[in-house]
Amino acid sequence: MVTIRVAESVDADLVEAYQKLTPQLSSSSPAPTKDELTAIINSDSATVLVAEDESGTILGSMTLVVFRIPTGVRAWIEDVVVDTEARGMGIGQALNEYAIQLAEQAGAKTIDLTSRPSRESANRLYQRLGFVARETNVYRYSIV
Repeated sequence: MVTIRVAESVDADLVEAYQKLTPQLSSSSPAPTKDELTAIINSDSATVLVAEDESGTILGSMTLVVFRIPTGVRAWIEDVVVDTEARGMGIGQALNEYAIQLAEQAGAKTIDLTSRPSRESANRLYQRLGFVARETNVYRYSIV
């Protein structure tokens, strides 16, 4: 049994979970510090979701960002990660479904996300949930 919840504060368990999960998501980004996680959780636009087992162990996380622009309220799902030992248990689906509900409640017109083509199971999940690949170019400007 997995429970999805909004992380409302930062404790040692959350910091430890991100230390374990972040390298599974990105080999080039360090895990966020306690202060960085606190800043994200205290943000008006970001919601950190965590998936926990019955004992409270965090098995996955994601960040939902909801923001207003001139064309309406939009949402973006970022940094979805499920611990490699817990994959295949429906955690990614549960996190995304929860995020979709929150975005709908916030009045978002759309929810965007990106996923590397090599993440085949994740891409299948997003398609099953109703996400549609867009005909667009994604550009990135690196400041650092």
